[in-house]
Amino acid sequence: MPVSPTSSRAILDHFSALSDPRQCWRVVYPLPEVLLLVLCATLSGMEDFVEIRLWGEERMDFLRRFLAFERGLPSHDTLNDVINALDPELFKSCFTSWVEALRDGDPDVIAIDGKTSRRTHARSRGREPLNMVSAWATRQRLVLGQEATDVKSNEITAMPLLLERLELTGAIVTIDAMGTQTAIAETIVRRGGDYLLALKANRPATHDDVARFFADPPADMIETDTATVENDHGRIEQRRHTVCHDVDWLISDRRYPDEPRFPHLAMIAMVESRTERAGKVETERRYYLSSAKLNPKTFAAAVRAHWGIENRLHWVLDVVFHDDLSRLRTASGPHNMALVKHIAMNLVRNPKDKHSLKVRRKKANLNDDYLESLITQEQN
Repeated sequence: MPVSPTSSRAILDHFSALSDPRQCWRVVYPLPEVLLLVLCATLSGMEDFVEIRLWGEERMDFLRRFLAFERGLPSHDTLNDVINALDPELFKSCFTSWVEALRDGDPDVIAIDGKTSRRTHARSRGREPLNMVSAWATRQRLVLGQEATDVKSNEITAMPLLLERLELTGAIVTIDAMGTQTAIAETIVRRGGDYLLALKANRPATHDDVARFFADPPADMIETDTATVENDHGRIEQRRHTVCHDVDWLISDRRYPDEPRFPHLAMIAMVESRTERAGKVETERRYYLSSAKLNPKTFAAAVRAHWGIENRLHWVLDVVFHDDLSRLRTASGPHNMALVKHIAMNLVRNPKDKHSLKVRRKKANLNDDYLESLITQEQN
């Protein structure tokens, strides 16, 4: 059976450290073949193991461009068992190694946020839906990593574990108010990044101090940009961004539970928005803490970039990859298939053609050469 050159197997090489969870004397279908099948079928729009195996039956000639598949294909139950049994920690480490090879060396805004896969629960077994915290490189539009939250915990405990695996040097890491924690800020700074953390009422004393300051700020302590106006879908939104680099007044000899003790705090900032829709006007002020002294323009760009994780990652997972319909509920299957979808998303985003992600997946299913180009993309 023909086997492709090593260069065509580059992505599999990054996952060669994965150990096969099966007893070696019982392995009929090698793990690289299982991974290649699952990845290619997922890229092509297949959504469960029955569909994945059916796709493989129809595309055996394509699969044998890369690996031998001497025994053919495993059953859908075997595919399910193998993916469930993979070590999720080792799988995540292999993913991180691969995605770091895709990144360029320029600084980026890395957005951290959580998402729940709603149908991965198994309530009869006491299993709640999978909640995953992901890291998103907003400029390159790459998923950098993921960490599942513990069933008895929340995103706060998962975020430091995820951050420890990422290359953060020179990056601005943005997190919503849940991640505005001293330990998370310390992790980001220690690993060479800067933080930009939303400040809300979960830190009431600090929030009130910052809100009072921006209610009537001294003119010589702030910088404000020119208001930007957007008109979209019948909504007119005006935003103004203000930053203050003088934060010494915020830290004093006071001692109270919510006193700011963030490492290297260098800036507080505010986004003031005015939204008009259907004759109604709403105003809002949002506050931030940062270890970087950003000017108003750079601050505005970072805040806007953060929301890319919602509409360029979470929305795509739900609408293009139908993540909310996933019914994997046992062992490490939900974690591992979430990672497979992140791999597929990184691959399908990279081509320079003008097709939508949905169309690219359909084209991958229809055109073997296009699918091969996705999985053999050269690293940066």
